[in-house]
Amino acid sequence: LTQPVTPDLLVSPSSQDGDLGSECPEDRGNWTGRLDFLLSCIGYCVGLGNVWRFPYRAYTNGGGAFLVPYFIMLAICGIPIFFMELSLGQFSSLGPLAVWKISPLFKGVGMGTILIVSLVAIYYNMIIAYVLFYLFASLTSDLPWQHCGNWWNTDLCLDHHVIKAGNNALPVNISNTVSPSEEYWSRYVLHIQGSSGIGDPGRIRWNLCLCLLLSWTIVYLCILKGVKSSGKVVYFTATFPYLILVMLLIRGVTLEGAWKGIQFYLTPQFDHLLSSKVWIEAALQIFYSLGVGFGGLLTFASYNTFHQNIYRDTFIVTLGNAITSILAGFAIFSVLGYMSQELGVPVNQVAKAGPGLAFVVYPQAMTMLPLSPFWSFLFFFMLLTLGLDSQFAFMETIVTAVTDEFPYYLRPKKASFSAVICIALFLMGLILTTEGGMYWLVLLDDYSAGFGLMVVVITTCLVVTRVYGMKRFCRDIHMMLGFKPGPYFRACWMVLSPATMMALLVYNIVKYQPSEYGNYRFPTWAEVLGILMGVLSCLMIPMGMVVAVLQEEGTLWEVGVQQASRPAMAWGPSLEENRTGVYVASLAGSQSPKPLMVHMRKYGGVTSYENTAIEVDREMEEDDDEESM
Repeated sequence: LTQPVTPDLLVSPSSQDGDLGSECPEDRGNWTGRLDFLLSCIGYCVGLGNVWRFPYRAYTNGGGAFLVPYFIMLAICGIPIFFMELSLGQFSSLGPLAVWKISPLFKGVGMGTILIVSLVAIYYNMIIAYVLFYLFASLTSDLPWQHCGNWWNTDLCLDHHVIKAGNNALPVNISNTVSPSEEYWSRYVLHIQGSSGIGDPGRIRWNLCLCLLLSWTIVYLCILKGVKSSGKVVYFTATFPYLILVMLLIRGVTLEGAWKGIQFYLTPQFDHLLSSKVWIEAALQIFYSLGVGFGGLLTFASYNTFHQNIYRDTFIVTLGNAITSILAGFAIFSVLGYMSQELGVPVNQVAKAGPGLAFVVYPQAMTMLPLSPFWSFLFFFMLLTLGLDSQFAFMETIVTAVTDEFPYYLRPKKASFSAVICIALFLMGLILTTEGGMYWLVLLDDYSAGFGLMVVVITTCLVVTRVYGMKRFCRDIHMMLGFKPGPYFRACWMVLSPATMMALLVYNIVKYQPSEYGNYRFPTWAEVLGILMGVLSCLMIPMGMVVAVLQEEGTLWEVGVQQASRPAMAWGPSLEENRTGVYVASLAGSQSPKPLMVHMRKYGGVTSYENTAIEVDREMEEDDDEESM
């Protein structure tokens, strides 16, 4: 008697005999806790920029009035692109390179993203190394930048205690003087006097080199097991900064003169809203603060379960990020107000942005407080935790992108591959630990993620909405979340977000200014090198197009370009149980003309999400009928 044979139509590919299963790559893994993804996103978005860029941008662009363009740009540009990145990652469960199965012609966008993230990861970890340096320096009874008279101080150094005494007796002229904290930063930490410029890096500062090695070691240990380990670390690194921020805020607002700083920070100057510069600054702050375009959001979302509610998470993270920036402004400016009163100078003379705030102004303010080492340690520990989880995201993006491209070879050896990446980026970052390292850091900061990043985001937005198709993208989200994005998201994706990004790009090109650090002007060759860094990430897009077209058979346009711009057969949800509707038929080895039959044969029943898939199928059939008519 012959055994009954199950028809091929009802056999799912994974249940067929053969050794195909033994060739499958190791599982990518998922987040292991319910809050892992949300806290990782919060940790990634809430970074150093919230503390040292937003408050300064706010007070220079209209104070409280700056919040109007800030929240408008958040609605037009931030939230929609944030949601788009999360949707792409979660739907495909792929990293920033492999996700371009959506349209292989544009895989160069993914390569550009990886180049940008790699450059940013090199210098971002150097900033964490500076923070570690100050953290260790705070473990003392007397902060080393509190007084003049050290071997690194010059005759221009003037202690704030002298200034305060002078204000009570005879006035002291501080116009040509330097604070102890500024000389500690430039002459001791950086030892920048040992370098004549970017072309003369000088010797390696071994204490900085060891701090950089320590920061890379911490990052590696935290991403050792991918999202399984970093997902647990963020429970601390994403939440603890809020505790410290609240402590600094409470301490700040109780200081004498704090209200002067807060008033300076928030007093609305509505006439600024008529300036295009203010709106551009608001868009830039949103763009960099949320970390869109760097691939971190897409990578984190790719480790989600297929039906995770990223719609809700989008609003939690983006609005939480904005509120954190505003709170940080109160914490910073309350202390600056106290400092200005102590020194007897206006607030605008002590307010700075970037490293100048973190490593010069705020440390100087700490020396004026009782228990100054304690408050200094808290401040730098907050900066450390803020910086680390952003660095986790950069590293996870690079590692995930490459391992998803070569899953059979690299996924089982992910820990070793992560170590190789960390060592390579550490070695490339050694030039930042030299006496002229700050010049290289400024160059990387100015150019690595400038116009190149904007080109990447604009291209992604246009490819998803124009090439892949808005209808198709909305159907994918419908299949994943059970509802389609509303008119607000569709309008932003189609018109408002790309238009805003293009305006930013044009503004950056038209208002281009050469890099500088203090009074130092960068030479022409350094400017050209910086511009090439930005251009190279853009050139990845046409290079990727050429490779994609050459891989297709047939004539250049009719087959090559058109075929390469269509989604690859493997595009869609990565797990078989999620490939409902139109995506089941594209599974490797699938022979079923009725995709849902395969799904029901193996998993049984029709879930609410499969009902969604049936609706999607019906809509596609109707669209095809309309096109044929």
